[in-house]
Amino acid sequence: MVTERVAADELAKTLREAIQRLTRRVRQARPVGDLTFSQLSALTSLQLAGALTPRELADTERVQPPTMTKIVGKLEQRGLVVRTPHPTDGRQVILSPTEQGRAVYAQFEKARNEWLAGQLAGLTPQERETLEQAAKIMQKVAKA
Repeated sequence: MVTERVAADELAKTLREAIQRLTRRVRQARPVGDLTFSQLSALTSLQLAGALTPRELADTERVQPPTMTKIVGKLEQRGLVVRTPHPTDGRQVILSPTEQGRAVYAQFEKARNEWLAGQLAGLTPQERETLEQAAKIMQKVAKA
């Protein structure tokens, strides 16, 4: 039992480190542009959620509201995000990506997917099959 726990702890450490390195590398694979990682991350959150209040976006991005205000301001200046009145709370606004924002997000996703596909193409069929199975397991773990 103790041996199984040690093995699980070692696997957890190895897996976490590999995920962090891969995530960092995938995040670096993006189209050339002047959007910061924070701006791209906020745009991604809005794209995935469809629309959020500024507070919800700050919570999602794990930043303080004043920081998110600056990020959203830059995205608005570029025409990537739009504010609309909240349907039930007149004190709130809803943030959502514009058509241009969705296009920038699509370019970002395409660049990341192309980079990762290129890396996967260099693997053997058996390695790709193993990763496919690992992805299913990781999704299962993430839902727990």
